[in-house]
Amino acid sequence: MATNEPEHEHRDVEESGANEDEDTGAQVAPIVRLEEVAVTTGEEDEDAVLDLKSKLYRFDKEANQWKERGAGTVKLLKHKSTGKIRLVMRQSKTLKICANHFVKQGMSVQEHVGNEKACVWHARDFADGELKDELFCIRFASIENCKAFMQKFNEVAESEVEKEESKDASDAAGLLEKLTVEETKAEEKPVEKVKTEVEPEEKTKTEPEKADEEKKTEEAAAPST
Repeated sequence: MATNEPEHEHRDVEESGANEDEDTGAQVAPIVRLEEVAVTTGEEDEDAVLDLKSKLYRFDKEANQWKERGAGTVKLLKHKSTGKIRLVMRQSKTLKICANHFVKQGMSVQEHVGNEKACVWHARDFADGELKDELFCIRFASIENCKAFMQKFNEVAESEVEKEESKDASDAAGLLEKLTVEETKAEEKPVEKVKTEVEPEEKTKTEPEKADEEKKTEEAAAPST
């Protein structure tokens, strides 16, 4: 009898445990129903031409040291209609903007001294909602990613220089053409004016008027008696 009691008790425990875990099939409605919200990032009209994970730093002039700006993904985004390219970086968890500026002519990125995985550049940045002159340093997980970033950044800056030079040349050509047309009109205008002034005089004089003028001329030239 004593040997059977533990088995009986164990069997009762298993059955009670099974009853506790048994699915009743009841459905509990959520207390609060959340609706889907469309999130806009401002990047909907842009295409990424570069997308790399990295860590960004900015140089604090007052403290005279580098300060971490955030870790996340740095992108070079090209606008679909204007073709302009800007650099945008967000923190990986909060999505807060760490850097936000256009890549313009005259800008260049260089390797950080003593670290082949990092590079530096100057920019007029708008990440804080106002334009600020910043010195950035960005560090990548590999040398290859750092070189890819530097190459693409410098290519974009050089292409902006070519666009600006092409625009200046086009504007100069248009101005020259305009001046040439105006000079041509200025040369032709006096000739046309003389014709318009002479032709009416010739048309208004009739034969009787001409004869009358000749008669008056002869009378004035004749000697008086």
